Amino acid sequence: MNFASPFEWLRLCWIIFALYWLVSAFNRKATKKRETYLQRFGYSVPLFFAFYFLFRPEAHYGWLGARLVPEGPAWRWVGVALTGAGVAFAIWARWHLGANWSGVVTLKEGHELIRTGPYRAIRHPIYTGILLGLLGTMTAVGEVRGLIALAVAWLSFYIKARREESFLTQEFGAAFAEHQRSTGMFLPRLSSLSG
Repeated sequence: MNFASPFEWLRLCWIIFALYWLVSAFNRKATKKRETYLQRFGYSVPLFFAFYFLFRPEAHYGWLGARLVPEGPAWRWVGVALTGAGVAFAIWARWHLGANWSGVVTLKEGHELIRTGPYRAIRHPIYTGILLGLLGTMTAVGEVRGLIALAVAWLSFYIKARREESFLTQEFGAAFAEHQRSTGMFLPRLSSLSG
């Protein structure tokens, strides 16, 4: 690895993320209820294209390759720092979710409403961390395609989060409604930060 290259550091951040996800995926509870394949398709396909536009160097077709962030090493290192922070935050959130986690929208046998760690202030902190990581990668890449990828990823996560919240409302009722009132979807509520 070339430690002087910000792009190598970006790659390392995402490899660490992927390895943690792979290893931790073995610790899951049995599934009680799952979304349909068609529902999963609705947010997975746009997410695939978002990642393609951001991570494939040849995806800077025409105006997609226009500079959005000024060229230069300082901006790339800012991108690395944001990506590292986002990956670390997503891993921290995933650790708190434990065996309740699933890559698709599900309810688990003995599902718990997690309110520790980042879940005290944010309902979907894994998505927050991934989006922060994507913002960092977009900053390092510096092209319009990165902004489009970030917007598409946000929309995909929003759709998925809304479905998760529907499942959690059915499972936890008033407890989840109270959790919604005191937390933000992807960012903390300002009221929860001051109190």
